[in-house]
This record gives sequence, structure tokens and C-alpha cells, in this order.
Amino acid sequence: MKTRPLVIAALMVALAVTLPLAAHVTKVGGPVILPMHIPIFLAGLMLEPGWAVAVAVISPILSFMLTGMPPMSPPMLPLMVVELSVYALVFSLLARRTPYSIWVTLPVSMLLGRIALGLAAAIIGPLFNFHVNPVIYVYGAVLKGLPGIALQLIIIPAISRVPAVAHQLAEQQ
Repeated sequence: MKTRPLVIAALMVALAVTLPLAAHVTKVGGPVILPMHIPIFLAGLMLEPGWAVAVAVISPILSFMLTGMPPMSPPMLPLMVVELSVYALVFSLLARRTPYSIWVTLPVSMLLGRIALGLAAAIIGPLFNFHVNPVIYVYGAVLKGLPGIALQLIIIPAISRVPAVAHQLAEQQ
């Protein structure tokens, strides 16, 4: 096993747990700025798909175990695991296996992750007695999260330009 992906994955999990804590302490709010999403997209950018998905699954579960957030009721935790896993998988695959720029791959990943969130709300939600219209649920999540989505569209491409990240990406291709 290579050490580098393990270290990057551990760093992304640590960021995914601590950034939401900082958002809640400052009263900005997780559902508005979506702080856990940033390290997940970074994992998709810097790690192979399997590693990126592992970060996406472990991060919200570890955060829940340490802080109680995202909550289990309403079932935000399982819904976030699905959404974040799709972000990580799709972004990692598109970044590595297509010629498209980050300006295409990132929004496509965001869109597919939100579709997965709606499907998860429709399928997993009723298991937790959480009955919502998935389209309205996703629409509300997108509207509330617009500041976070804008932040992601600024931060992720900017970080992808950092020489160390660019070198890592070039090394993997």
C-alpha cells in the first residue's frame, strides 16, 4: 500500500470533520456553506476513486460519532453518505478519465451528487419515517446551499492550480 494516498485521505477526513465544527462554532451553518463538501471534492481531485469514496463514507460517520452531526434523525447522516460518495466517485472518475476541465467535471459531479441525494431521500428517508418530496427536498437544499456551492466553485478550481496538487494529478495519469 502506498503511504501517500493514505496520508491525503486521512487529511481530507480530518478536514471534513473539523471544517463543519468551525462553521457551527461561528454560527455560519453547515447547510449554508457546506463545509464537509470541500474536502470530499478535494479527495475526488487528489485520490483514486476508491480512496475518494472511502473519505466520503468515513467523514460523515466519524463526524457523527464525534460531534453528533450530521444528525441521524432526520436522517441527514445516511443521506449525506450517499451524496458525498457520489460526489467523490464521479469527480475522481471524471478528473482522471475524461479530457474535460474542472469547470465541467465539478458541476457535473455536483449535479449527480444532488440527484443521488434526492434518490436517497426517496428510498432511505421512509425507512427513518422521513417522508419528503425528493425534488422539493433537493431544490430546498440547493437554494439553501447556494453560498456553499459558490464557495466550492471558487475554492476547488483554485486549489487544483496549486503546483503540488497539479504535480500529484499529473503523476497519477
